[in-house]
Amino acid sequence: MSDYLPVQVIPEILKRLPVKSLVRFRSVCKTWNSIIRDPSFISTHLQSSLSNNTPFLLIQSVKGIGFEFSWHYDNDGFDKFNQLQLPVFHCGSDSLVIGSVNGVICAQLFSYDNSLNFVLWNPSIQNCISLPQPSIRDVVDLNIGFGFDSKTNDYKLLLVGIGVEDFSGNWINPCLFSLNQNCWKTLTATIPPNYNFDAAYGATLPFVNGAFHWLGFQTGNRFSNAIMGFDLSTEEFMLISLPESLIGSWYGSLSIFKYGESSIAVQRLRHGELYELWVMKEYGVVESWTKVLTLSLATEPRFPKVMGFRKNGQVLHAHNTKMASLDLNSQQMETSLDLNCRQMEFHGVEFGAELLSVHSYVESLVLLDKAVDAHNEGDVHHSMDSSYLDEWSGGEVDVA
Repeated sequence: MSDYLPVQVIPEILKRLPVKSLVRFRSVCKTWNSIIRDPSFISTHLQSSLSNNTPFLLIQSVKGIGFEFSWHYDNDGFDKFNQLQLPVFHCGSDSLVIGSVNGVICAQLFSYDNSLNFVLWNPSIQNCISLPQPSIRDVVDLNIGFGFDSKTNDYKLLLVGIGVEDFSGNWINPCLFSLNQNCWKTLTATIPPNYNFDAAYGATLPFVNGAFHWLGFQTGNRFSNAIMGFDLSTEEFMLISLPESLIGSWYGSLSIFKYGESSIAVQRLRHGELYELWVMKEYGVVESWTKVLTLSLATEPRFPKVMGFRKNGQVLHAHNTKMASLDLNSQQMETSLDLNCRQMEFHGVEFGAELLSVHSYVESLVLLDKAVDAHNEGDVHHSMDSSYLDEWSGGEVDVA
């Protein structure tokens, strides 16, 4: 084809092809391989995929003593794509998904010595990169965020938590990993003064608009809550105000989520009887906070567990041991509802004892241009056909 088409036309054709085909086409000739591995083409192909392809939802749940992973199309049928397991790594007995950005999954590997081990993995191309260990040790609770810095085209990992030195429970200095630099650094930016926040081991931070977000609070005569944030590009901490009615709520009654691709949402459980969901319609504009749902669950044995939002804006719930979604557009704001099968659309998806997380995923070539150690390349850097997933998922992968 290269003999009949101008060189500048080939990338325009290739960017419209699926990842599986592109990985195979690297072997057609050196020119194609060079085009497909080029960072600018990888970025162009990603933008095309984000605009034109149906995204996946990566669902993580507890099964037995370990975790189970599955992919579903984020479409009307919630169709199952395939069962998926993270690779088994020598350094860890199990793994937990921290986040998914641009087709790259960040996972924490739980090791026998309690060290902090993280990997970046693109299952579409089966490229897996092991990150160097951070210098922090003896951490009790840790908040972890994985995101993408669009200004520097860099994938970064943030660690914020509590240390146990002298059992003082002091906050550790936040640490940030840069994939471009392949190293960790201790941040000089300081967390907003007089604000505390809970950190649970393995807790992940919603990433939206180039920043991580979590809930913080001040104590005194009454709680004073706010959303704390960290901007990946400026590497500075910030505060975002909550709706007035949530500022003085008990901190433990609030949870924060990513809303769509550009904003955030907060849920509140009031006195174990009433559930509220608030959305910031315009990111950063305090006046745009809107209460989109109020549920009265007096007839239900327990509250549903909100896991996030679908691409169409529906709320994803874990309802008992089933996955369900609720269409906010069909409900009037602040209308009390008895949450039952008439209001919720069940998807025929059952999970184990507990649904842990739901992450949006898109197939991409990201990490294809990153080097893999030669002795590992045969294990972790090869093309993936979805029909091989079940066979491969039980395999063992060595990483540097």
